[in-house]
Amino acid sequence: MLSRLAIAATLILVATTFTFAADEVKDSKVGEITLKTPASWKQSKPTSNLRLAQFEIPAAKDGKEAAELAIFSFGGGGGVQANVDRWVGQFYSEGRKSKVTSGKSDIGQYVVVDVTGTYKKPVGPPILRKTEALKDARMVAVILAVEGKGNYFLKMTGEEVTVSAAAEALRTSFGGKEADEKALEAE
Repeated sequence: MLSRLAIAATLILVATTFTFAADEVKDSKVGEITLKTPASWKQSKPTSNLRLAQFEIPAAKDGKEAAELAIFSFGGGGGVQANVDRWVGQFYSEGRKSKVTSGKSDIGQYVVVDVTGTYKKPVGPPILRKTEALKDARMVAVILAVEGKGNYFLKMTGEEVTVSAAAEALRTSFGGKEADEKALEAE
């Protein structure tokens, strides 16, 4: 009996340890804001001078490859609808589904563009504009309007299973809450 109790206690301790490890977050300074990102998201040197930061998000349990989070800030960065249209257009129209919502966090007002379908994944240097079709993909992109600091654009792309697993953590990184968001109608 004692050995079963000891085994059960050990299993609970191990499970608790994994739960805490999965929930660990770190402060990630990006431009003039600080995001709370999961410790498992690896920040790397941006592959473009237009990017403030980029992260590799580990593949989900059933995923095949890591997702990417790229963060930009251009001061204004164009209107909301222009960015929504551009992001939605990065997916082939056949089978594409999109949802646009807005909310407010402590950092600022934000808009979330959530698109699923076949992504036109960039390949090679951006100047070549080459893409390859990534089926079963998802993008969660955010326009975060930071008072006095301009707009920040957070764009997470990859396999739907991996992006879906990381979507809540992306919102949490800047204080967003999906439950509090409202549908945003096209302009």
